[in-house]
Amino acid sequence: MTDHIMQEILANEYRRHRRNIELIASENFVSKEVLQMLGSIVANKLAEGYAGNRYNEGCQYVDQAEEIAINRLKQLFDCKYANVQPHSGSQANQAVFLALLNPGDTFMAMSSDAGGHLTHGNSINMSGKWFNAVHYGVNKETDLIDYEEVERLALQCQPKLIIVGHSSYSRNIDFKEFKRIANKVGAYFLADIAHTAGIIAAGYGQNPLHYADIVTSTTHKTMRGPRGGMIMSNREDLFEQLDSALFPGIQSATLMNIIMAKAVTFSKALSEDFKKYIGNVLLNAKIIAKVLQTRGYKLLADGTDNHIIMIDLRNSNINGKLASEKLAIAGITCNKNVIPFDSRPINLTSGIRLGTPACTTRGFGIDECKQIANIVADVLDEAQNTNGEKDNVAIDSAQKVEAMASKFALF
Repeated sequence: MTDHIMQEILANEYRRHRRNIELIASENFVSKEVLQMLGSIVANKLAEGYAGNRYNEGCQYVDQAEEIAINRLKQLFDCKYANVQPHSGSQANQAVFLALLNPGDTFMAMSSDAGGHLTHGNSINMSGKWFNAVHYGVNKETDLIDYEEVERLALQCQPKLIIVGHSSYSRNIDFKEFKRIANKVGAYFLADIAHTAGIIAAGYGQNPLHYADIVTSTTHKTMRGPRGGMIMSNREDLFEQLDSALFPGIQSATLMNIIMAKAVTFSKALSEDFKKYIGNVLLNAKIIAKVLQTRGYKLLADGTDNHIIMIDLRNSNINGKLASEKLAIAGITCNKNVIPFDSRPINLTSGIRLGTPACTTRGFGIDECKQIANIVADVLDEAQNTNGEKDNVAIDSAQKVEAMASKFALF
């Protein structure tokens, strides 16, 4: 590598990976095989259109790769239609909007502060600017989706589309109940499973393809693949609309190195090893949640059913931004997060989000997750007791974190 500046940045990032413990719920570590695809010569190939119907020549081999990726994804989620071309989960959602809605149409989705995603109608996003987004939230006492309230809102606003999905909701979602509500008002039903795709693929969660008209997702997070998106469906009357909405609707040429990396990801997700991995992801999340609660920390929804743990700091003298910064000093990477009924501004927040996919990929188990949770509690205790003015515990904890991380190689 001749670009020494980039080489140094890459080396620093690798050292950060090795020394720190990654608890950002939307991050993971890909396998060597996925990395090989991402950095392969196929990155040179321009492939515009779909396999067997490209706009350029020389696609005979990448066509094979895309068809294999599609077939593996269909097998993984038991669906008839799969599109592996979206560059991201956000673009997968945009394609659904283009296929089903006209500007100004009404759709329903979970609000951002309740745990919903930016692309589900946030006012600063295209989805909120171009369409009439009506948001449902969670019960103030339980932090859980109130299905009766969802139904009431649906009957009131008569949406053309209902979206279910989240970025910071730690409990299971009842896809069957959402389908019932969507049918009652004659709405399309989209399930965005970006965070839980791996959990569902491994058989630990309800498969939304049995209920939703369309399912979108990312391929990283719990899927442990490259950063990208995918679209699935069993509604044959929508297949052509979805294909044309993505290409040429919002995307042009495909990223064939990403698609080949997705194919590897789907193959691994079909294995027994992946099922064991997801089982450990869920167990580790429950262990961290239990220790934090024992240490006196309030969790949204009183725990977790998936890989996400949401710490509620509303009654604390520290905010989510400060908490995540103190944990970063300790070598634990997480993110501040808005929580339901948050009184603090979005740049501070009253919550922090933790997740277990990445640390579980490295091999962390029950004992390590207990240690991690106690370190998190120790650092937050110090921040609260000193009003954020001291970092002694955080600095001491960084040595413990590095020692723990050094026992678990990335590859």
